[in-house]
Amino acid sequence: MKLPEHLLLVDDEEEFATTLAERLELRGIRTLVAHDGKTALQMAQEHGPFQVMVLDVLMPGMGGLEVLRRLREITPQVPVILLTGQGSTRDGIEGMRQGAFAYLNKPVDLEELLRTLAEALSNQEGNL
Repeated sequence: MKLPEHLLLVDDEEEFATTLAERLELRGIRTLVAHDGKTALQMAQEHGPFQVMVLDVLMPGMGGLEVLRRLREITPQVPVILLTGQGSTRDGIEGMRQGAFAYLNKPVDLEELLRTLAEALSNQEGNL
């Protein structure tokens, strides 16, 4: 299973994002973290393109679906995996309609996330 070398993780829950980033780093995935949509879009422009973006749907201010829409204007080829929680499955499905690669429910199982990251990377490489 080939994993991405670098990704952007966007989640307003700082403790969750930091812990997940550390777990991904232990598996050799360089992970940049943004805690809001505006910062995520800035990072996508300054540090991208990322191989994959992991994006929380429910965030204060600019939500994940708006970030996804704007990201498609900057880097349309980057696969996005949405994280949904608090009953936001409908938002995950809407994100898929807007071009997200997948959506996973929080709390996310690390092995499931790793498999989905590998699938997203494989799919992206197959489309190049």
